[in-house]
Amino acid sequence: MSDKFLYALARPFLFAIDPEAAHNLTLPALRRAAAMGLTSSIVKPAHDPRTVMGITFPNPVGLAAGLDKDGAYIDGLATLGFGSIEVGTVTPRAQPGNPMPRMFRLPKANAIINRMGFNNGGVDAFVSNVQASKFYQNKEGILGLNIGKNADTPIERAVDDYLICLEKVYPYASYVTVNISSPNTKNLRQLQGASELDALLSQLKEAQQRLSDQHKRYVPIALKIAPDMEQEQIQTIAQALLRHKMDGVIATNTTISRDAVKDMKHAEETGGLSGAPVFESSNIVIRALKKELGDTLPIIGVGGILSGENAQAKIDAGASLVQLYTGLIYRGPALVKECAAALRSA
Repeated sequence: MSDKFLYALARPFLFAIDPEAAHNLTLPALRRAAAMGLTSSIVKPAHDPRTVMGITFPNPVGLAAGLDKDGAYIDGLATLGFGSIEVGTVTPRAQPGNPMPRMFRLPKANAIINRMGFNNGGVDAFVSNVQASKFYQNKEGILGLNIGKNADTPIERAVDDYLICLEKVYPYASYVTVNISSPNTKNLRQLQGASELDALLSQLKEAQQRLSDQHKRYVPIALKIAPDMEQEQIQTIAQALLRHKMDGVIATNTTISRDAVKDMKHAEETGGLSGAPVFESSNIVIRALKKELGDTLPIIGVGGILSGENAQAKIDAGASLVQLYTGLIYRGPALVKECAAALRSA
């Protein structure tokens, strides 16, 4: 049976239960299935390498951060055919995240609202999980490690948290993503401001150079930004990325806008909205970044990809690679292959 057919059978059951409960059910099940060899029948995308940030990705369709915050399910996720797997966001210390319920489906909009709040077991447990994965041990593919700050760390000391995490994840990452754009950690998006961003990026680049010398290996750093920005702020961020010689930018995170889901059930819940409603706002940011960055710095496009056509639109807007998350919830693992096929030699 195909993965598409199996997901069509499973989805009604999964959508009948709480979204976070479904999440906590499916990932362990996927891990067990992979360990037992039950996912070997999943047809992987054809090899279609892309070199981005100095890394050769086996295909341009990656998993976005957030699905596996603790890096505990890497081997299961690797069986779905992604060209890269990004795990996290991880923080220096373990934290429970925000009170439940904190995840809500909006099926009419192919969307999710979440206010998880970087719930994770801390960077030491995260690194142990990465080290224990066969994916890492056997160097099977591209692994992005996404870092953030603890909720109780004052925003003026946020850089300390990012530096702690960078130091600990650096030896195990293909690339590191710096998440300054989640709407679910108080004041985090302040780091997208001009002076705050300059201070953060300068210290990250200094640490990257030191760690590169120490480990004899250069690990690229990408910045993940929000879709809720005016043109002037996008230009400011682009200039900072170029000035500090960052390696890449991931556009975008979830949105706080509710314009596309007005009057829908759960639309007034606080948190980040992902899925189809963020598709075009993400593309606007990608196009604006491309105009400012040209070919100097690559863009990874995320937000609202629910079809191969959507993935192609991200590339057309200026992205070099794409990442999936919410689309997987609504379309299942077959979406990976569909997107990879649409982008074949694009």
